[in-house]
Amino acid sequence: MNYADLFRVTLPETMLEVAALLLLAVDLGFLRKAALKTRVTVASLLGVAGCGAALWALQLQGNDWFFFPADSFGSELLVTGAYVKLAQTGILTLTALTLLLLIDSSFTRHVGEFVAVVLMAASGGLLIAGAQDLLVIFVGLELLSLGLYIITAFAKSSGKSAEAALKYYLFGGMSAAFLLFGFSYFYGLTGSTNLSEIQLVVANSGPSPLFYVAWILVVAGLGFKIAAVPFHLWAPDTYEGAPAPAAAFIASVSKVASFTLLLTFFQNWMIYQGSFGLEKSEAEKILIHSDQTWLPLATVLLVVAAASMIVGNLAALAQVSVRRLLAYSAIAHAGYILLGVAVYRMHTGNETRIFETIDPIIESQKAVLFYILTYGLTTIGAFGVVGIVERATGSDKLDSFLGLHKRNPMLAAVLLVLFLSLAGIPPLVGFWAKFNLFAAVLGVSAGPVPFALVALAVALSAVSLYYYLQVLKRAYVMPAIDNSPIKAHPVTLIVLVGIAAAVVLLGCFPALLQGWIEGFYAVS
Repeated sequence: MNYADLFRVTLPETMLEVAALLLLAVDLGFLRKAALKTRVTVASLLGVAGCGAALWALQLQGNDWFFFPADSFGSELLVTGAYVKLAQTGILTLTALTLLLLIDSSFTRHVGEFVAVVLMAASGGLLIAGAQDLLVIFVGLELLSLGLYIITAFAKSSGKSAEAALKYYLFGGMSAAFLLFGFSYFYGLTGSTNLSEIQLVVANSGPSPLFYVAWILVVAGLGFKIAAVPFHLWAPDTYEGAPAPAAAFIASVSKVASFTLLLTFFQNWMIYQGSFGLEKSEAEKILIHSDQTWLPLATVLLVVAAASMIVGNLAALAQVSVRRLLAYSAIAHAGYILLGVAVYRMHTGNETRIFETIDPIIESQKAVLFYILTYGLTTIGAFGVVGIVERATGSDKLDSFLGLHKRNPMLAAVLLVLFLSLAGIPPLVGFWAKFNLFAAVLGVSAGPVPFALVALAVALSAVSLYYYLQVLKRAYVMPAIDNSPIKAHPVTLIVLVGIAAAVVLLGCFPALLQGWIEGFYAVS
């Protein structure tokens, strides 16, 4: 084993861990008796610096594919390059934005520990994005999940925070058990924990009934991570009870990491890996066999996607808590994204040719990445606004936003931009995220099933506009009960305005983000 290669491929995670340890030393060793605002500011800025160092480490790796162990293609544990590096860049950027929003918070005096746990959880997300082995995947998932459970419970004076953390932990433990059962069956059936080797064995020998049982268990475990129906029951309570920065982190960074892992499972290794280095005829034979194997699994994912879109949007209509509304909205968005992950398998295997299907599938992958990155950015901003209103009014209910345009016009404008983007209204970036995803779905898979699912998604997007407008109506139309101004920390307001400006800019010029994503693929 070449430890220099291991250090290179895990350098961003190492930077985050070093930053977490340095942060604890500074906060507990030098700032223990300092004012809380000082400690929060220093901890947040050190955390952001750690994310910046990790981003610098990512740049050192380059965009080309790099495998660890090196020169052992087909049995690698970790990779960097293309969509992996793109997702890791998104995770680090979203983590830094979350930590900047923490500056205006006062839910805990243990700010050093909170930021350190956030950085360690982010390192778990980075590990998930590049993992190509079942054992590494599980280690990364547990590192991320344990951090999420802890930060959910950090508001010790809040009963809702403790309740949310307990529910999150119990559901997370069950999902981990499902995932481990599925992984153990994979290993028992194929004798390997490597994803590409599992795919190749199954494609050559054909699936057994136990193989499908294993995949259903894995889908259940990963469905919990992305809050897809019927594995979503933890999300509303967690989004409502967790501190606002923690809820923003869960809704953004966790989603990016989990969906990147789904891309690894369903779009990259399960298509190409078993076909590298083979003659065209042999590659096509394996791909056709693979299509017939994965078609039932993709069908399961599509059912989950449809259920998530329906349940998430309809349940959001009945919410009076904006946090719970955002939770059910997240469930609906998970359904949209799952379409892009799974629908490419809905075609006839005998008509498939490997060199004719790679490009549309890559476009679908790019559309998924565009969606999860922009959704994560928008959601962090939304929770930032909700957190400010909640601290000022003591509640996150819909009526807490009454007259927001008079109490803080800038905050109301940010809320308007972010919620309309989540609803998919042009020319904001949320519109292009949905447009690109739905176009990619129809471009990869022709036929009545993809068309019906996209039509359902468009119809439910119209439904989502109604409950987003319920919040905006209170902010702009309905009279305020309390006309006292709502103040926000200057740094928090600058970050929120910057997020809203990015949403508008990327909506007016979507080619900026699309070109950036293309750049990661062009070198690979």
